[in-house]
Amino acid sequence: MIFTLSTTHTPATDLGFLLYKHPDRLQTFQLRFGQAHVYYPLATPEKCTAALLLDIDPIQLFRSQKVSGNSSFALRQYVNDRPYVASSLLSVAIAQVYGSALSGVCKSKPELAARELPFEASLSVLPSRGGEDLLHHLFEPLGYDLKIHTYPLDARFPEWGPSEAFTVELRSHKRLQDLLAHLYVLIPVLDDDKHYYVGEDEIDKLLARGEGWLASHPARQLIVERYLRHRRKLTASALSQLREEDAPDEAGDEQSGRKEESIEKSTGLHQQRLDAVVDRLHASGARRVADLGCGEGRLIGLLLPDGQFTQVLGMDVSARSLSEAAYRLQLDRLPGAQRRKLTLIQGSLLYRDRRLAGYEAVTLVEVIEHLDPARLEVVERVVFGQAQPGLVILTTPNREYNRLWPGLPAGELRHPDHHFEWTRAEFQSWAEGVAGAYGYGLAILPVGSLDPQAGPPTQMAVFTREGRGA
Repeated sequence: MIFTLSTTHTPATDLGFLLYKHPDRLQTFQLRFGQAHVYYPLATPEKCTAALLLDIDPIQLFRSQKVSGNSSFALRQYVNDRPYVASSLLSVAIAQVYGSALSGVCKSKPELAARELPFEASLSVLPSRGGEDLLHHLFEPLGYDLKIHTYPLDARFPEWGPSEAFTVELRSHKRLQDLLAHLYVLIPVLDDDKHYYVGEDEIDKLLARGEGWLASHPARQLIVERYLRHRRKLTASALSQLREEDAPDEAGDEQSGRKEESIEKSTGLHQQRLDAVVDRLHASGARRVADLGCGEGRLIGLLLPDGQFTQVLGMDVSARSLSEAAYRLQLDRLPGAQRRKLTLIQGSLLYRDRRLAGYEAVTLVEVIEHLDPARLEVVERVVFGQAQPGLVILTTPNREYNRLWPGLPAGELRHPDHHFEWTRAEFQSWAEGVAGAYGYGLAILPVGSLDPQAGPPTQMAVFTREGRGA
């Protein structure tokens, strides 16, 4: 099977430095189960492509004595699809042949390894035990655009339908380390098999390669189960450790959220924010609304009884918050019409999610300030570039107003979990940049009582997609 990796970064031949493989040479690596060859079919300043050709020897693979699975087919070790499809064998080859790139090491150009670059990866052929939908479900939340070529099960008998083998092209702006880590983990997940015994050391490999993305991936449980070959104890241990990564943040959100509420309680600012958002949704005529970072579901509680809204989605990265939302909304007691219009999902704004498509309006109420500023560009792409709703309503604190809050020491942010809080000028500049980049009109409105010098306590941006009435 063959795995190619291309970039149009200028100069594109920098790919050779990232992979530690010279574009002018053919290099061959001996593996336990065969050979891996690395060569460059294209190496120009405009585009460079590195190819990893995996040549598997079935006899050598059998003699390695780590072939997994039991089968009544006596020749299974010799007659199988392993030499022709991407599997855990390719993951092992990536780790051995591209080990430095997988670890994020580039001694010659370290700044290059830390940058997100335009990449296109192609896998011929990739088995997906779950069909084309599983490919989308695993890769699109990570920000990849997919091009998929399907194959019939047997070209002589089209009525048999498609096979589970695909040629897949993945396009995205990524650090090379992240792209290789995604492939390392997800290739055997799609194949739902491994060629070697899976023990506790595989948990460490999974958590290491899944750092920064696996804990919040919508298909986290499926990925863990398949990667660990459905071994219950290993799966439970891995999922427990992934949940622990989120636990401190959830607890911190709860404690710091109470502090923010106590600061704003005397003014009723939170309710004023929700009312302002609902008013804008009403004025837009939107019927399908997604509340991203929905928390305990307070905005959702205002939308469900309203006849204008026919479909309401609440998404949050915290499973605990979603449970609290279900409890607060009395999900099991909701009237049938309201229950049918509501969907609660776990998801992250840092990953592309097909479930966000088709909503006329998206709301982000006091959400972005909880994100790392370095991740804002990713969130912009997810919301404005990929989901592309007709209307986006976003609120965030006005830092200039903080000095007026009693009990808030000078210079402190309103919420201990906030990574930043913008002044009015900073918010205006950011919002105008997003609107211009993604083709949205912009209105910035105050929420709460205005101070002559400090302005409003909350600032609200209303983005209307040009060419589509909000």
